[in-house]
Amino acid sequence: MTAQACVLCMQDGGALIWRGDKLRLIRAAEEGFPAFYRVVWNEHVAELSDLSDADRNLCMQAVAEVERVMRQVLAPTKINLAALGNMVAHLHWHVIARYDWDSHFPAAVWASAQRARDADKESAVAAQLELLDAHLAQRLSTLFP
Repeated sequence: MTAQACVLCMQDGGALIWRGDKLRLIRAAEEGFPAFYRVVWNEHVAELSDLSDADRNLCMQAVAEVERVMRQVLAPTKINLAALGNMVAHLHWHVIARYDWDSHFPAAVWASAQRARDADKESAVAAQLELLDAHLAQRLSTLFP
């Protein structure tokens, strides 16, 4: 895949929360998972090993910081991290707040549902996203000016 054909080169890939020189944070619209974020490398690279050591460390520092802030604000049961890149071969990390009540827990968000969705609990998480987004943007701006 070339940068000209890459969806993450042509658009943010979701609601833009923060953008730096090297990477950005977006909130994805994933049905049933309101706190589903992606740390996206701005330059078109397919794999983590395509980055220099310094850039790879910066990317992972950003992923860890997004996880840390999500845990502080949302107190999820677990945070899932994934960097599959099978559908979009552009380096990005999924950072997903998971709850023991969510429809797929403990399976992956891409697996089959384990139970019906709980709209009230999903709405309660969604109600915290504006605050979470502000904390995430502030923290990433501080770490990566």
